[in-house]
Amino acid sequence: MIRITVKNQVLELDPGMTLEALKNQLGIEAYAATVNNRIRELTFPLTKNSEVVFLDLKDRDAVRIYEATLRYVIAMAVKNLYPNVNVKFNYSVSRAILGVLENLDQKIDRTIIKSIDSEIKRLVELDLPIVRKNMDLEEAIELYKSSGSMDKVGILKYRDEDKVNMYTCDQYFNYMFGYMLPSTGYLKQYVLSLYHPGFIIQYPRSELGGIIPAFDDAPIFSRTIKEATKWGKLIGGDYISKLNQYVEKGLEVELINMCETKHNRQMAELGDKIASDIDSIRLIAIAGPSSSGKTTFSTRLRIELLSRGIKPLMISIDDYYKPKSQAPKDEFGNPDLEHIEALDIQLFDEQMLALIQGEEVTLPHFNFKLGKREDGRKVRISETTPIIIEGIHALNDRLTESIPHHQKFKVFIAPQTQLHIDNHNPISFTDLRLLRRIVRDQKFRNSPAEETIAMWASVRRGEFKWIYPYQETANYVFNSELTYELAVMKKHAFRTLNAIPRDSEHFITANRLIKFLKYFKDIEDDLVPNNSLLREFIGGSVFHV
Repeated sequence: MIRITVKNQVLELDPGMTLEALKNQLGIEAYAATVNNRIRELTFPLTKNSEVVFLDLKDRDAVRIYEATLRYVIAMAVKNLYPNVNVKFNYSVSRAILGVLENLDQKIDRTIIKSIDSEIKRLVELDLPIVRKNMDLEEAIELYKSSGSMDKVGILKYRDEDKVNMYTCDQYFNYMFGYMLPSTGYLKQYVLSLYHPGFIIQYPRSELGGIIPAFDDAPIFSRTIKEATKWGKLIGGDYISKLNQYVEKGLEVELINMCETKHNRQMAELGDKIASDIDSIRLIAIAGPSSSGKTTFSTRLRIELLSRGIKPLMISIDDYYKPKSQAPKDEFGNPDLEHIEALDIQLFDEQMLALIQGEEVTLPHFNFKLGKREDGRKVRISETTPIIIEGIHALNDRLTESIPHHQKFKVFIAPQTQLHIDNHNPISFTDLRLLRRIVRDQKFRNSPAEETIAMWASVRRGEFKWIYPYQETANYVFNSELTYELAVMKKHAFRTLNAIPRDSEHFITANRLIKFLKYFKDIEDDLVPNNSLLREFIGGSVFHV
């Protein structure tokens, strides 16, 4: 007998019982579990004394498994209905996935979407087992070749291991670069709807307690994603295998300069927009989620404007923090420093208005060591000087209620990659930002990856509450993604991710990130320009950020 601890209850079981059998015995709803802090599929057999924590759709790791399995089953349904059609998945608006049908010999319409939805529901109703098979790498490659899945052949040739986990279901096979649910019957919750140029897939979200959010079309954000998709195809940067070919051919500098030129072009376009209305614009507000590159971006925007004879004043919103004792409390009773009320909103609004009206103002300076505000520099600006503000709440009009809308120019910045492992496995925007944060925290704060990962869920909660609701109010969206960046950050991230022990609760996340990072061919740091936004994370910036 083995002893299994579940919810402070110790059970004695026969060795070999699966997690699925145990959760059914206990009447627990679960989609995965951790066994001694290691994420496990429900098909995992228990063979020794262990502590088990079952995960439902309130847990982000369970949702990732749910979402990967949903993509698997949708790809299977498309294959069943349209054998010669390829489906490509992209992360898209409203926390959803966009599925695009390639090689379809007709226009996609609601009839096609209904047929796919019906086939998915049929597969779910059958509750077909999804079986993992450990297969020789060469065998997997030949299998993919026989089905015409050359996108999968392309990435597997960069796999170091000589084995690969293949998942089979009713003669369908696929590998989703992650864990899976034990059968199709678990996929009870999803929404499929027509959305040009394909269809939107919505699924439960952990940050919403396991429910599917209402679809919120975001035309500004959507336009940026479409441009990112077009860019990836244009330069051959939409798949890891294509990026690796740049390295193999010795064309890394060409790739880097194309990506940096895209940033320069966006900056020039933004400069044109601001310059064309500079007689009205008094406040340039910049916001974006963590690790978007706001600091470097703000500096480069200032230089862009200086080159046009526009001399902006940069002001840090962080200097307007109240003492920590006056900050609102979060659900755990701790100071919530991401809450807008943690800032002295009234003072900020008053001083921005006073500056715009030509008055001299003594700006505050927040002393983070002492945890209090002090008097800073005295400033006065001319009527042709715009103010640049950057921070989590910069787009929130509560911060600048006294300033008319037409005098504000709002910029939303975020990396929005459309890079794929293969057709069925896109790389998420969030993982890109997390890797940036891990590398930067290690480089500049000597913080190990465990600490960064530990606070990431809290960061994400703040983003959903204070940043994303305002992204559609932006006058301009700057896509800070650099298509080559993961090939540079890989070696930096590996060092700190590999240091996380297997018994750590954060090993799950670290292992997931390593699983796709390892496919990138390295690009050396010294090829990255010293004014690149990427330097904010890897070091060596000419701006000393």
